Amino acid sequence: MTQTINTICVQGGYRPGDGDPRQIPIYQNTTWKYDTSEHMGRLFDLEESGYFYTRLQNPTNDFVAAKIAELEGGTAAMLTSSGQAANFFAIFNLCSAGDHLVSSTSIYGGTFNLISVTMARMGIECTFVDPNCSDEELEAAFRPNTKCVFGETIANPALTVLDIERFAKAAHAHGVPLIVDNTFPTPVLCRPIEWGADIVTHSTTKYMDGHGATVGGAIIDGGKFDWNAYAEKFPGLTTPDESYHGVTYTERFGLEGAFITKATAQLMRDFGAIQSPQHAFIINLGLESLHLRMPRHSENGLALARYLSEHPKVAWVRYPGLEGDSEFERAQKYLPQGCCGVVSFGVAGGREAAETFMANLKLAQIATHVADARTCVLHPANATHRQMSDEELAAAGIGADLIRFSCGIEDAADLIADVEQALAAV
Repeated sequence: MTQTINTICVQGGYRPGDGDPRQIPIYQNTTWKYDTSEHMGRLFDLEESGYFYTRLQNPTNDFVAAKIAELEGGTAAMLTSSGQAANFFAIFNLCSAGDHLVSSTSIYGGTFNLISVTMARMGIECTFVDPNCSDEELEAAFRPNTKCVFGETIANPALTVLDIERFAKAAHAHGVPLIVDNTFPTPVLCRPIEWGADIVTHSTTKYMDGHGATVGGAIIDGGKFDWNAYAEKFPGLTTPDESYHGVTYTERFGLEGAFITKATAQLMRDFGAIQSPQHAFIINLGLESLHLRMPRHSENGLALARYLSEHPKVAWVRYPGLEGDSEFERAQKYLPQGCCGVVSFGVAGGREAAETFMANLKLAQIATHVADARTCVLHPANATHRQMSDEELAAAGIGADLIRFSCGIEDAADLIADVEQALAAV
């Protein structure tokens, strides 16, 4: 029976049997006991399904990962310790020293730093392109050693909307997958796989948890990219892995499971960036109300954006769902049901005015967080993006005056009143 995304939020991923716990159980253990070494050996050889060490897999995590895979319309998923770990694993599962990727410039500052600095030190190069670049500029970014393309559905905090179909078409023309970070819309508002994306990532810390309670990440495979058709590009998936008993992932697990199994058997084994079962349990509680919260976040975001767009002390407003916004047309295509609760804007008077505004907020809380049930606000140039130069900030669509305002699920009238009194102090 086909279920709506609303029902999947509540009941996806876990189907209790007769006499089983109604809520997902927390498997708070590191190891599992087996009667024979032969049985455990079959698990280590990936010849049999089962659990032996939580660093690799845990039933609680797998239940939640299965729900997120259902929500995104994917075939397999895994949880990680953070959204940063999810993006690193998704890229590093395909790229190694000497390889190259293409990425949108308009991405979260931490991810930009991960790709441009840390992964560069590992010998992986990246060509960054403006999400609104010409077809010729996008085509020129690819190289023979390009292994993937990366972007964010709604960029944090620039709020540009990725033309998923266009970037997917360009990636596939060069025989590589498109990886899309779908943290801000969540699958409630956009499902990138339906638009051609191959791999989807999330910082589950944000809307999926939604209550500032736990850090986590997720990777979802759409199960459609034909790794075997480009076997020479992806030997890690299409040739024997001698570090794991000579298994060839595409042969053993097919297109639907090869990517996630490799990421688990190799990367989680070696890096250990696992999400704890306790955290997975908490994220599942957030997922159960995700379909109720996302419309409210979006309604509040649009209401605030409309208010700000008419205020004389506001220099500019960016919200993809706002009529007249440069991203509005694309948002109507990819995000017709809403654009999340995050609004970016600049207070007239620049950095000093922005700091005065923030100091006078009473309801909205200054926090290094976003996409939460409680409204929070941040000045990215002084916080999350302070490692970027002015040129890099400009390329990512982030100015020194930019304020990222994340509308929670409070009453919109109260949020607007708080903003109004803070602006009055500028």
